[in-house]
Amino acid sequence: MSTEPLGEAANLETPPREQPAPCEAPFPDMVWIPGGTYWMGSDTHYPEEKPAHQVTVTGFWMDTHLVTNARFARFVEATGYVTLAERPLEPGDYPGADPALLVPGALVFQQPDRRVSLDDFSRWWAYVPGACWKHPEGPGSTWGGREQFPVVHVAYEDVEAYCGWAGRELPTEAEWERAARGGLDRKSYAWGDLLSPEGRMMANTWQGQFPMHNLLEDGYAGTSPVGAFPANGYGLFDIIGNVWEWTTDWYQDRHQGNTGKACCIPVNPRGPARPEGTADPRTPRVKIPRRVLKGGSHLCAPNYCQRYRPAARSPQAVDSGASHIGFRCIVRPPFQ
Repeated sequence: MSTEPLGEAANLETPPREQPAPCEAPFPDMVWIPGGTYWMGSDTHYPEEKPAHQVTVTGFWMDTHLVTNARFARFVEATGYVTLAERPLEPGDYPGADPALLVPGALVFQQPDRRVSLDDFSRWWAYVPGACWKHPEGPGSTWGGREQFPVVHVAYEDVEAYCGWAGRELPTEAEWERAARGGLDRKSYAWGDLLSPEGRMMANTWQGQFPMHNLLEDGYAGTSPVGAFPANGYGLFDIIGNVWEWTTDWYQDRHQGNTGKACCIPVNPRGPARPEGTADPRTPRVKIPRRVLKGGSHLCAPNYCQRYRPAARSPQAVDSGASHIGFRCIVRPPFQ
């Protein structure tokens, strides 16, 4: 059995379990996400979440927790895998880039000590040579003592490699959002419609004026150990906040939607067949392709990036991670 902390399940609104699991979980650290039809997206928040529309997904198993440093370390030890953030960069892939930055490293959040414009993310993000999953803040830092914290600085290729080793997969955006809602259809958050019911913080997000002042009402300045906050209705911890989570879908700036008629509700939908920015497969790549991230992170704040909601989504270049990006896995029953 997993030795990771489980936290306390909230279940402020208990959802029905529409579809029973077909058999025992393939791994003891997974829970069954029942299939069904739900409303995906939102018409009341950011434009990329529109339109709200119905989709149907079939059931699957999902990790109760984000993949931790300890688990990722076991993968690296078993395989010798080297993440993208640790590899030399190819200058031809980054025309016009500062040569000083074409060294192994990753983006690290650095909190400014004075008011800055929210229009310039370079005021709080810095490319730090040597930063990677082993050294989250750069050379001299370590994940030692953070074994049960989510692994970060993992690019899409890295998480796919881990999934292959672990016998798991990444979810689609539709699967992820179905799981995050925990059976509470059309609710703002994974636990209901109140951000902090009865004054209780339900996820690791930013309180105060981002990026200068964090009130730490949730108890954490950065990432938190998995299971530190209540689970949603399906038993998933940190499905909102803490770190963003990779999905398999290519990003597009809005949902395709549907007519709302039962005959037209898509089943197990996926994103566009080609990554955004590639007009034709015969032409050169015009930008680094991006996948969909879900769930928000500890850097999402009321005054900036209110994406600590199941419907929220964000694009991420496949060739890079950051200090607020992690992942969790699923297993689709092969016997389905």
